[in-house]
Amino acid sequence: MGIHESGENYLEAILMLQKKNKNIRAIDICTFFDYSRPTVSVAMKNLKDKGYIEVDASNFITLTDTGLEIAKRMFERHEVISKALMLLGVDEETALEDACKIEHDISDKSYEAIKKHFLNAEAK
Repeated sequence: MGIHESGENYLEAILMLQKKNKNIRAIDICTFFDYSRPTVSVAMKNLKDKGYIEVDASNFITLTDTGLEIAKRMFERHEVISKALMLLGVDEETALEDACKIEHDISDKSYEAIKKHFLNAEAK
């Protein structure tokens, strides 16, 4: 069974947090999402059990290769879709919110078409 949208969001958040600070813990994720510790703890256990993250003895969270691949894919989709929406005239706040919703449901084929179109449009 594949990963759910919430898991993709957590992996993407871990990647984003790691870009700012290499060592992150569950509390950093709680702060990022404004979620409770128990909520994040359950999510981290699930991600760890499925092999998407590792947690070391100091409780630092790192992405496994599989988790990193998913996180990078979601982050790229978020970036491309939000930029595409802004190029269409959508304000930044709305574009970022909508991209977060769209990135999980759009097919690979449609995403690649959007990416190709808007990357070509930006290059001109």
